[in-house]
Amino acid sequence: MRKLIIFIFCATFLLSCKKIGNPELHSIDLKIITSYASTELGKKLSLHTIQVKILNVNTNVEKELLTDASGNVSFDGISPGVYDISATIKIPAATYTALTGEITDKDVIFNASNKNKTISLNDASLSLKLISGNIGSWLIKQIYYAGSNTTTGAGFRDQFIEIYNNTDSIMYADSLYFAEITGRQSYTNASYYTLPNGQLDWSKSVNMPTNIDANNNYIYPKALFMLPGSGRQYPVQPGASIVIAQTAVNHKAPFTGTDGKTITVRDPSLTIDLSGADFEAYYAPFLPRPLASDIDNPSVPNLIVLAYNGTDMLFDNPGRTAYIVFKGDGITEVKNYPVYNYPTISVPSSTSDKFYQIPNAIVIDAVEIQPNTASARVPKKLGASLDAGYTFAPNGQYSSQSVIRKTDKMENGRRILKDTNNSTEDFDYFSLAAPRGFK
Repeated sequence: MRKLIIFIFCATFLLSCKKIGNPELHSIDLKIITSYASTELGKKLSLHTIQVKILNVNTNVEKELLTDASGNVSFDGISPGVYDISATIKIPAATYTALTGEITDKDVIFNASNKNKTISLNDASLSLKLISGNIGSWLIKQIYYAGSNTTTGAGFRDQFIEIYNNTDSIMYADSLYFAEITGRQSYTNASYYTLPNGQLDWSKSVNMPTNIDANNNYIYPKALFMLPGSGRQYPVQPGASIVIAQTAVNHKAPFTGTDGKTITVRDPSLTIDLSGADFEAYYAPFLPRPLASDIDNPSVPNLIVLAYNGTDMLFDNPGRTAYIVFKGDGITEVKNYPVYNYPTISVPSSTSDKFYQIPNAIVIDAVEIQPNTASARVPKKLGASLDAGYTFAPNGQYSSQSVIRKTDKMENGRRILKDTNNSTEDFDYFSLAAPRGFK
């Protein structure tokens, strides 16, 4: 009798599961349809063998396939979930010139991406538009945003960014700009006008012109810096870089803060020596209460600060931001670019922060940073023409780790760094940040 009761219970349970439906028992055949964003280029360029990747952000399982001649590919039997989806194709310079008539001596890379996309049982297909971006002469080589341990290391004080000359010619760093990009830092803050991807809708900013594409053709920095120089004052050799420190001192050793007190670390092995940096940020002259750690190294030139956020060049430790490098267009001075408020639903006050509007067209290189855990990821700040992916320090904030661009190849003893406009492909990490190091 007991066996009969158990049998009836199991049969009833299985039938109820069948009636209710268990998503775990279902899978999706997802068709990815790729095309070129430019209709004219789409008539000339091949859609065959475009590399398409899908990454399940919860399981970290990635699949990769190549498109057919029509630009289509099908990922069969995938589970419902949240995915990062990207597509890329590199067209050799000679092929691109032959097909389009546009003369170029560099390979042309097209990217598309759709990050943090929820794929459900109702999704049968997804379209991706391929966009080309600048392949940089100046590259963001290394970003040390995470900082080191707040108790035994230097906390945020030892942050830096490194910019690299990826060409075979001397370039001058004079009047080179770099910026940290602002944007929405979570999917839950409802005080802004937002886009379907969760990012800010800048077209709703007060006084924003209606005849421009405020979201796709521009970006908005929360911190904006220019390197000093008279034009040919700071040469950078091919395959060399410049290091820009928050504070250009040896963080392994004790130093005296602006308040006269000694600043030191318990474990010097967790931090780095930035006394040899090429430039540093120095905020004390324009802050009523500067940080004691923000000392001025007289042998290291100071950045020109056009816009700032916080009490020093403080990079977001969790990694919820993006960075760009650019030069002015020679027409309008960058400091004269228009500025706009956040697109808040409530009308901003007269004292609310405003942000420079930087054209994507003048950006030389861009890198998106995201938190190290999928649950902490935020809406992407850069479009596919600037960075189709993102990178992160695997151990997260205060880990002493930096993100570092990979070496692509060696040419006559010079390292050429990888640049596909997709930071997921282009970057690796250092367990301990290493100014001027290579991966």
